[in-house]
Amino acid sequence: MLTQIRHAFDRATETEKRLLALAVSLLVIWIGFHLLTGGLFLTPRNFFNLAVQSSTVGVLSVGMVLVIATKNIDLSVGSVLGFVGITVAFLQIEVFPADAAWNWPLTVLLGLALGTGIGLWQGFLVAYVGIPSFVVTLAGLLIFRGAAFEATQGQTLSPFQDAYRFFGGGTSGSLGEAASWAIAALAIAGIAAFSLRRSRAHPAERAALWSMAAFAALFTVFSIWMFNAYDRPRSEIGHGLPSPILILAVMAGLAILFVRHAPFGRHVFAVGQDIESARLVGVPTRLVVLKVFAVMGALCAVGAIITTSRLNAGTTNLGTLLELNVIAAAVIGGASLDGGRGSILGGILGAFVIQSLDTGLVLLGVSSSMRQILIGFVLIAAVWFDKVAARRG
Repeated sequence: MLTQIRHAFDRATETEKRLLALAVSLLVIWIGFHLLTGGLFLTPRNFFNLAVQSSTVGVLSVGMVLVIATKNIDLSVGSVLGFVGITVAFLQIEVFPADAAWNWPLTVLLGLALGTGIGLWQGFLVAYVGIPSFVVTLAGLLIFRGAAFEATQGQTLSPFQDAYRFFGGGTSGSLGEAASWAIAALAIAGIAAFSLRRSRAHPAERAALWSMAAFAALFTVFSIWMFNAYDRPRSEIGHGLPSPILILAVMAGLAILFVRHAPFGRHVFAVGQDIESARLVGVPTRLVVLKVFAVMGALCAVGAIITTSRLNAGTTNLGTLLELNVIAAAVIGGASLDGGRGSILGGILGAFVIQSLDTGLVLLGVSSSMRQILIGFVLIAAVWFDKVAARRG
């Protein structure tokens, strides 16, 4: 039983070569836009903003990869983010004392609980009631978008406490130069340790693993250098690592840890590959699906906290159409809509691909409608590539 599940997991996560190809593609996109925009794309300011803007999609793509891996879909993530965001804003500004030190920590906890609760509710309808996830989450898209408006009747709520704004990046939401380099050193050490362990377990993948590790280490150094080169207003002190990227790294690290080292991760891919076979070998398939949607809901809450903090406001249109970018990021990163396959890191790289394309096209003066068309074609190409790779595999 355990052998069958482990084999399903290994097949689902053999992604090092694809990750390396996706990372190289992202680098090509950056260099291409840098040349086309006359050197505007890879500036410290644009790179910092690109990272912050990609972080919310990246956080949500972590959960979407798991949802798609179970052969489900979540169309409600943008609306759930908006509803949680406006609820957090309403509690923090209208309900609790604005100057209380416990105000923002309590609203953060309540927001996380609300997002998780919504995920559990939708997961229950999918896993135990048997309603298709497309229908449940399409209904959720409508319900929570409408609920976000009804909660405040379209009113924008602002501002937040200064401490809460740390989560959104910017001057008060970055770590500074020294702390950023310290985190980079820890990250590179972790990358080296992981690659060493993985290459010993999978000698055939050693070249791809160490190539990806070298790329990741160089990218980490380059990113921190760019973040530090972006000076704070009226000073020569660099911003350093923006907090949304740190939050994204923590969420991704926890997800990868559970996927690779906990039975839950192996069960997710086994359910997506063949739910009946997984059930026969003892996998609690309904519980797995319930947990995946709960994780997705919690990550929507994390995204809501990042977004409201970055904007310093809660608005009813938070997260509008965000679900499209999140699904696109997961699919570009290698998540198969047929279930049973996906990559957390791939989904995050996909988020940066989507945001890089959008940012680069903005700098080139391309209209929003044309940007949507081009990104739509990119999504079609990614799904086509996934189908071709699956047939060849």
